[in-house]
Amino acid sequence: MAKKKKTERKLSQKLIHKYRLVILNENTFEEKISFKLTRLNVISLTALSTFLLITLTILLIAFTPLREYIPGYSSSALKEKATRLTMQVDSLESVVDRNNAYYKSIRKVLTGEVSDIDQQSDTILNTNNISPDNVDFSASQEEKELRDEVEKKDKFNLLESAVRQTQMNLFPPVNGRISAEYDVDIKHYAVDIVTEKDTPIKATADGTVIFSDWTPNTGYVLIIEHSFGLISAYKHNAELLKSQGDLVKTGEVIAIAGNTGELTTGTHLHFELWVDGYPVNPRDYITFED
Repeated sequence: MAKKKKTERKLSQKLIHKYRLVILNENTFEEKISFKLTRLNVISLTALSTFLLITLTILLIAFTPLREYIPGYSSSALKEKATRLTMQVDSLESVVDRNNAYYKSIRKVLTGEVSDIDQQSDTILNTNNISPDNVDFSASQEEKELRDEVEKKDKFNLLESAVRQTQMNLFPPVNGRISAEYDVDIKHYAVDIVTEKDTPIKATADGTVIFSDWTPNTGYVLIIEHSFGLISAYKHNAELLKSQGDLVKTGEVIAIAGNTGELTTGTHLHFELWVDGYPVNPRDYITFED
């Protein structure tokens, strides 16, 4: 017990025993600065300095932009911006998906890739779950009157008036003799214009190219989307001068006339006009003869 107390006393004496720290001039041995220190003072100063250094570091990280340079930390502004950009990208992807689906359906119709099975598949699937015995197929008096009224009107009269209301000046894509007229009965939704080989084909109005590629039946095909739901199609070309996504002006050369594809018998332009997904007769709005 006495030995333990003696040891503690020696330790306390060592802690409070005074030392002098002297800084001398190496050449003249002149005393410049001197400090009286104890081991307890050194330990206390070291602990205090460490505490202050840690506190200062925490404050710098928490309340200054310096934390952005530390790996693993990011600013709230960057997080907010990243979140906003992610939402915008997601919205743009949805818009692009809808546009691609729309262009794909138009491409199938204009290139003749839509089959009867594709068009009627939804109807077939739905009617499989309906019993014919539970369906009343008889027409009401109102329905009969409506059918009679519709039959008396031109089938595409509404579409034709819609084009006139746009007040668009449609430019003839090429001048020449019409070899095949627009005929709904045989599903020829276009006019075939006979022209010489390598004749320039021009855009009928301002718009954006939504399809520019080769198809087996109609060769090199170019489709342009215009304002007011109007779409024009140019088929059997020898060469396409515009790509998908290009902006074109009225009368701008977009292709070279040719005789490509399986469904052709000579150099000509197969020209179609569509409004809101329905075909209209191009001759009602454009004069192709010189």
